[in-house]
Amino acid sequence: MTATVRTVTIAALVIVVAASVWAQGSKVDLTGKWLFDVQTDAGSGTPTITLKQDGEKLTGHYSGQLGEADLTGSTKGNDFTFSFSVDAQGMKIDITYKGTADSKDALKGSVSLGGLGQGTFTAKRQ
Repeated sequence: MTATVRTVTIAALVIVVAASVWAQGSKVDLTGKWLFDVQTDAGSGTPTITLKQDGEKLTGHYSGQLGEADLTGSTKGNDFTFSFSVDAQGMKIDITYKGTADSKDALKGSVSLGGLGQGTFTAKRQ
């Protein structure tokens, strides 16, 4: 390997490592009202979810096709998870959202509808 190729390779590696460190260190505050677009095995929906972030703790409220429910969760860096329970025709369903903040105003990830199905979501801050 020539000195020039070695220098370019090292420079590229430094940029990749620096970008990775920056991404891990940057945090997005999820506090706010979000409009979700959810696609699941059971259909689709557009719930509104209000989140409040306090450090790594998330609390909030779900309002959508499944009714109304308070939620709790956590966040670390740009990753988050939250869950809540709903009563659907006399059956308790535990819903869990796991995702990543793409930017300060956009989220994406997956949703689990207890044992009833899986799906994906995107969300935009309102």
